[in-house]
Amino acid sequence: MFDLFKTSKKSQARLGILQTAHGQIQTPFFMPIATKAAIKSLEVPEVKELGAEIILSNTYHNYLRPGITIIKKFGGLHKFMNCDLPILTDSGGYQVFSLSKMRQIKGDNITFTSYLDGSKHILNPKKVIDIQVALGSDIMMVLDECVGLPAERQDIVNALVRTSRWAGQALEYKKKLEQKNRTIKKQLLFGIVQGGDQKDLRQRSAKEITDLAFDAYAIGGLAVGEPNKTMYQVVKYTAPLLPKNKPRYLMGVGYPEDIIEAVKCGVDMFDCVIPTREARHGKLYLWKDVIARSRATKQSYWDCHVELSSTRNDWYESINITNAKFAKDTSPINNQILKNYSKAYLHHLFKTQEPLALKLATMNNVHFYLELMRKIRLAIKQNRL
Repeated sequence: MFDLFKTSKKSQARLGILQTAHGQIQTPFFMPIATKAAIKSLEVPEVKELGAEIILSNTYHNYLRPGITIIKKFGGLHKFMNCDLPILTDSGGYQVFSLSKMRQIKGDNITFTSYLDGSKHILNPKKVIDIQVALGSDIMMVLDECVGLPAERQDIVNALVRTSRWAGQALEYKKKLEQKNRTIKKQLLFGIVQGGDQKDLRQRSAKEITDLAFDAYAIGGLAVGEPNKTMYQVVKYTAPLLPKNKPRYLMGVGYPEDIIEAVKCGVDMFDCVIPTREARHGKLYLWKDVIARSRATKQSYWDCHVELSSTRNDWYESINITNAKFAKDTSPINNQILKNYSKAYLHHLFKTQEPLALKLATMNNVHFYLELMRKIRLAIKQNRL
């Protein structure tokens, strides 16, 4: 399922291959977000062309709309959205956190009000597995409880206890389903470590979750209000607690420098809404001075050596294309996939609210993140990271 074939001599950064029912994925990797069975403005073939090997969709949102009944008629999420890439579905645990005013936890049941029509629904560890089985996810996530930071210690403990209990229930339930339907065994199931910003609670959670035989393990409950320094500290002492022979997934993170810091700690998998969400507002991520470096070193643009760093950002920049200074900028959006479109043109598209603006900005940002992962893998291979 997971083959680890190199650890950097410079850090704990790793190279590996994760095998799923819909293909293999090079690690470390980033998953573009298709929350509601679509990546904003892009089709799956376009995302593949940008370099994606896997995407992430959302159990909670797909359950509410279009609903499991219609997705099951298509035979799962892959056929419903015409996707031949592996799909990871998160459990809805983050929505339990982010929509806290619309839900109530009692025992192992989460009762929540639909943000669409006000209808009442119940989620629990077994139902979340049932939904993801119906979706046909390559990778399923257990239901967990995420606590925003800062938080009272007792609130973190309560969430940890629920997360561990729910993890055990989910794993046992999946095993029972596999006895009736062997194809479910091909769907991987990941456990999630919680514990907030408390080191001893992270250690406790890691012990309880890794005692359960999941296919891989995730670090949850970060990027929820804590300072970057705290997030880095938590990742640094939590990642080594997870098995070396299984993938490690940092959920919901993050900015480019955050990803680099986590990779150095031995994390293999990432997802975040930043590339697509910020594209909608005209924020673009761009490589700095890569053309000049390419000419100076006589390397191809794609293989040009870039010193990736988590402590400085002189290797990339972010711009807001809606700024007036780009109205007459004739330089290309980027010198890779969008070299035939100028910044002035994209500025014009945003100002005139043309749908193409969102498409081009999203293509730029998703490609930047996927190219970042390619450069990270190259840096690990060469022991530069």
